[in-house]
Amino acid sequence: MPPAPLTSGNARVKAARKLARRAFRTDSGRFLVDGPKALLGALEQPHRLHEVFATAEAADRFPDLHRQVAAADIPWILVDERAMGSLSDAVNPAGVVGVSELVTLTGEEVLAAGGRLVAICADVRDPGNAGTVIRCADAAGADGVVLAGDSVDVHNPKTVRATVGSLFHLPIGTTMSPAVAVAAAREAGFQVLAADGAGELDLDRAADSGVLAAPTAWLFGNEAWGLPDELAEQADHRVAIPIHGRAESLNLSTAAALCLYASARAQRLG
Repeated sequence: MPPAPLTSGNARVKAARKLARRAFRTDSGRFLVDGPKALLGALEQPHRLHEVFATAEAADRFPDLHRQVAAADIPWILVDERAMGSLSDAVNPAGVVGVSELVTLTGEEVLAAGGRLVAICADVRDPGNAGTVIRCADAAGADGVVLAGDSVDVHNPKTVRATVGSLFHLPIGTTMSPAVAVAAAREAGFQVLAADGAGELDLDRAADSGVLAAPTAWLFGNEAWGLPDELAEQADHRVAIPIHGRAESLNLSTAAALCLYASARAQRLG
């Protein structure tokens, strides 16, 4: 007979649930990984996952994940629906949540590694936006993402879920100051392009003129107020995405996707 599922009052479940709070993540060096795709991404990195909580229904729905967790000798812990609801803040939980070691490097480490394309998020506070930028950077083949200044914690459960596993596919770093990140990008040989609706160069012209073919660090600002002038002025160019219709603007993650893919295309062709 299989063991009875753990309840929300179980000590092991309670300990994991605390990781929804940043202070506990920092103290323990661990965070929650919600959903099968994110867990499969974590499994690609040996010794990162410590345990996986799953409902009986999820074990049947995700047999490949179950097999890979077992093959890695990671505990697969059955919990009831209420316990799962306490571990996942998703509207419709997938039924699997893991505990992983933190993944971030410093922003300076990510940028010093070089490459062709990175994203710097300056004071990006919305968890979904930050996670989607990471996912877009991964899809575009970027070499890393830096969350700078007062950006959201990359280990925030909503951010992790929004990356859909991309959190584990490319280096992610944090730094206290966007200006420090810009300086580190320059030192590593990147040009810095600030995504700015009032920019002097539009994205189409940047692509046509060959600007985007160079190694590039894209600088993206806060969802509400964008980039402060003093920070945008540190970029080599301020680049606007042309809007041909009547929309006032684009949201951050959409703008990031367009800029990153434009650079990726230019670099492949170049």
